[in-house]
Amino acid sequence: MAMRIVAETARLMGAERLIAIESAHIDGALYHGDSGTFFAERLVAGGAKTSVRATLNVGAIDLTGCSRNRLPPHELEMARRMMTAYQQLGCESTWTCAPYQAGHRPRLGSQVAWGESNAVVFCNSVLGARTNRYGDFLDIACAIAGRAPDYGLHRSENRRATVVFDVSGVDQKFLRSDLAWPVLGNLYGRLIGDAVGVITGLTFRPWEDILKAFGAAAASSGSVGLFHVAGATPEAPDERTVLRDAPAVERIVVTNDMVRDAQGRLSTAARADRIDAVAIGSPHLSLEEFDNLRRLLSGRHVTVPIYACTGRHVLRILERDGHRQELERLGVIIVADTCIVVTPILPAKPGAILMTNSGKFAHYAPSNTGYSVLYGSMGDCVESAVWGKPIFKVASW
Repeated sequence: MAMRIVAETARLMGAERLIAIESAHIDGALYHGDSGTFFAERLVAGGAKTSVRATLNVGAIDLTGCSRNRLPPHELEMARRMMTAYQQLGCESTWTCAPYQAGHRPRLGSQVAWGESNAVVFCNSVLGARTNRYGDFLDIACAIAGRAPDYGLHRSENRRATVVFDVSGVDQKFLRSDLAWPVLGNLYGRLIGDAVGVITGLTFRPWEDILKAFGAAAASSGSVGLFHVAGATPEAPDERTVLRDAPAVERIVVTNDMVRDAQGRLSTAARADRIDAVAIGSPHLSLEEFDNLRRLLSGRHVTVPIYACTGRHVLRILERDGHRQELERLGVIIVADTCIVVTPILPAKPGAILMTNSGKFAHYAPSNTGYSVLYGSMGDCVESAVWGKPIFKVASW
């Protein structure tokens, strides 16, 4: 059954052959309805097992017990059955949208089949492995079959940049801040769509957490599966190489006004004198981001909760070092295995306002949680949580 799904997808996409894959990241274990649970259990009943390494994206339940959700009893049971079924299929219980931070880092040029938009774009762009944006159920079918259709970003000719995204005119101090990259990602995704672009004009080498934030926002606001950064990502030693000596179809010169407009689009709340919650960690927080959170809090208690979403690979280290207990004493609610936009964790509260530093949360939270959004930096989020009202620093540009 898995091979039939893969082969039929190949036919529909016009792929002439199937290719062997080395790993998969499975998004289909997130509960969206009973049919998904029945599908997974059908695979289990048929004796299916993954034939390549397969990590699991977030589920609908925090199995660690750090946080609680508000799923009704039937949905809660079906979500739990679904997560169990995927474990029985041989998938690793990573339950994170950032498997690349949990040790799943395919080698440069390897063929894989990954789901979850931010994981896909990071895998293609930062690691240089090759995957399309695989949807639910096709991802596990590829993992079982060990094959994927040979089309799209699996093929070298489709990985060439055709658009230049020039940020040389944006203040470099601003570009070095965590505030900048979800904003740039949102702008990039809306302008680029599903094209492959190359970012030029940086005077420093961007680190993984800001590339993670950029890719997640770009994949949410657009259909981005691959971006290049000239001089930084593995397939783009320079602009000319990644364009493959061909002229760019389009050159986008980013201005401060464009950045300012993009930042404004990430906030949907009207002027507010309060916030009801803060959410960070989409994609899941790294250990370095938790270190920054602790530094910004400096032992202060928050007056509105900070929901800090992460994977159990980070949670284990936080618990070992006593930092989980420290953060929870200060009012931080750690959410593992899942996040606040895919399952009901935030309290139901009409007119509530959520503050976040995540471009992906900002994109999905209004429709998925009912909360309107204020976007700010990690520092803005912490200060606002401590004081219970929006506090923003002035952006350098």
